[in-house]
Amino acid sequence: MARIDLRVNLGKLHLRNPTLLAAGILGLTGASLRRVWDAGAGAVVTKSVSLKPVEGYPGPRVVQVRGGLLNAMGLSNPGIKTILEEIKIAKKGGATVIGSVFGENEKEFVDVVKEIGRADIDAVELNLSCPHFETLLTMGQDPKLTKKIVKEVKKETKIPVWVKLPGNTHIPNLMKVAKSAEVAGVDAITISNTIPAMVLDLEAERAVLGHEVGGLSGPAIKPISMRLVYELFKTVKIPIIGSGGIITPEDAIEFLVAGASAVQIGTGIMYRGLEIFNEVCTGIQSFMEKKGLEEVSEITGLAHST
Repeated sequence: MARIDLRVNLGKLHLRNPTLLAAGILGLTGASLRRVWDAGAGAVVTKSVSLKPVEGYPGPRVVQVRGGLLNAMGLSNPGIKTILEEIKIAKKGGATVIGSVFGENEKEFVDVVKEIGRADIDAVELNLSCPHFETLLTMGQDPKLTKKIVKEVKKETKIPVWVKLPGNTHIPNLMKVAKSAEVAGVDAITISNTIPAMVLDLEAERAVLGHEVGGLSGPAIKPISMRLVYELFKTVKIPIIGSGGIITPEDAIEFLVAGASAVQIGTGIMYRGLEIFNEVCTGIQSFMEKKGLEEVSEITGLAHST
């Protein structure tokens, strides 16, 4: 029987297994980040934070729909000073922590990365793709702006830098954006964020969400995210973190086979609880045993070798 090794390398960052908590879910407090880490995640990603507190959009902010969740939080967060203390709590618990950050422009991205670096995080993920936050709605669709932001951030930090790109853009442009990020020196790409969507209340004859349009996550977007990972693998040479609709071990394995080196799980926690991380890892291990594989990297991109 093959000796199974679930450890993965995302550039210079080494994870104990290929599952990560996605930004926006249980990522606001050190205690919740530690709970996810203790549940078996290979790394945890904080909620996206900015230099100053952001109040977010009026409610309702979250609604369950057929096939997932629809949210329009407006990137509400307490600001970088508060999250620094929470990250320290998670780090004391031994967690591998990735800080998710956003800004209104390249200078704010640089400044917030400098600040979050003080908490000894293991990597930083630049959120360039929130579908219901006007500034970020277009950032991750602009190759030149993406390249500029990544370049400026890379000048100011030695921490591994990732970008989280949107799924709501046409494939040719998305590949240009991804390539521009790679050329600028980004260490990994997370794909994708939630997809713009809305739901109506027929009795009220109006949108349910306070912001009207939100971001759809969950099983409904899995085929979209899967295609993006598959196409991205053919375009860039850096690691890809797949995200979008992972509920079962088979979902995660499909993302790896499509070209991802690791996967992020968010809405899946609502369906499976925190046990999902161990369930996915057990499923990956069983798949590897069946195929006679020893390392997770041997799964990545299998769909491209047939």
